[in-house]
Amino acid sequence: MCRQSATVCLIKSPTRQHRAIGPLADRLRTLADPRCRRGKRHPFVAVMLVACSAVVAGAKSFAAIGQWATEAPQSTLARLGASTATAFALRVAPSSAPIRRVVQRTCPGGLADLLGCNPAGTDTLAVDGKSARGSRYGDTPAAHLLAAMTGSGQTVTQLRVPDKTNEITCFAALLEPYDLTGVTVTADALHTQRDHARFLVETKKAHYAFTVKKNQKGLYEQLRTLPWGEATAKFYDRSTGHGRLETRVVQALTVADLGVDFPHAAQVAKIVRHRTSAKTGKRTRETVYVITNLTSRQASPERIAKIVRSQWVIENRLHFVRDTAFREDASKVRTGHGPENMATLRSFAINQLRAVGHTNIAAGLREMSLRPFERPLTLLGLS
Repeated sequence: MCRQSATVCLIKSPTRQHRAIGPLADRLRTLADPRCRRGKRHPFVAVMLVACSAVVAGAKSFAAIGQWATEAPQSTLARLGASTATAFALRVAPSSAPIRRVVQRTCPGGLADLLGCNPAGTDTLAVDGKSARGSRYGDTPAAHLLAAMTGSGQTVTQLRVPDKTNEITCFAALLEPYDLTGVTVTADALHTQRDHARFLVETKKAHYAFTVKKNQKGLYEQLRTLPWGEATAKFYDRSTGHGRLETRVVQALTVADLGVDFPHAAQVAKIVRHRTSAKTGKRTRETVYVITNLTSRQASPERIAKIVRSQWVIENRLHFVRDTAFREDASKVRTGHGPENMATLRSFAINQLRAVGHTNIAAGLREMSLRPFERPLTLLGLS
């Protein structure tokens, strides 16, 4: 059974040993073929390798993946393990129809685990959700995907949030398979939950740094009324970007004897952001609070500021990139596990491009598309 929430898949869930397997083809072989035995013309692994390669080359839909496969030369199809026609001993490329069926039926949790990176030993891990807007169909809401990304910009995994619920129910399931010892997990205010804090510290031996907003009224009021005037640990930071100048002031207090009621809390921080628009000169001020189990020795105000900024990584380097480079919100993939598995393939492509030094993913995709049947396969190690 796949670990995907509220989803039963006729495949075994990938183990830690499966995720440690190096070559892409070997990792995909640990997934069971979701098709019935009759009528199979194309090997499961070959179809998935076609999909991975085509998306790295810039394909944004099942039709585009099928077109890429149709145009692929025999040498490329051989490297991908495509089936052979007995009459002519030629490799046969899968069309968009079997590609669509395989991707739609493959266990999404297993695929996301196998194509993601291992977060063990990383400094920070950000958790955030995104809706694939184009996947909305009739009364069926858009697929909402909860993902985890390291501070270096590598996607770890993702899960689809079941309909009629929210991200909170998937937080533990998303992170359960991974070794997070010593990793600081960040999340927005929705995940500032007592159960999440206990899960990370007691079960995963990790750290947390959660934003506190007015959705947690009691906790927010506790933090707001703390003696911030007595805080001696401060950090000032200034940056420019998105057409504005931003100055941040970070203050930190140790929670001992302050009466802060939150599991394993060791420090709280107050971050005041002053923003000035470069175009209009308009000034705004925002105050947010952060609660963490990191002690003052483990996290100074400067480090807390860095940890909080790492939460922006998943929005800027994953969700924004999938929207702009792959036009994810315009995608009409709606049925089966299609929305989440296509998102996984896009995240995998981003991981691979980033791993070889591409900082501009759109430029990396253009580079791959100049030699679409050579460079993607070389990038994926399909010799």
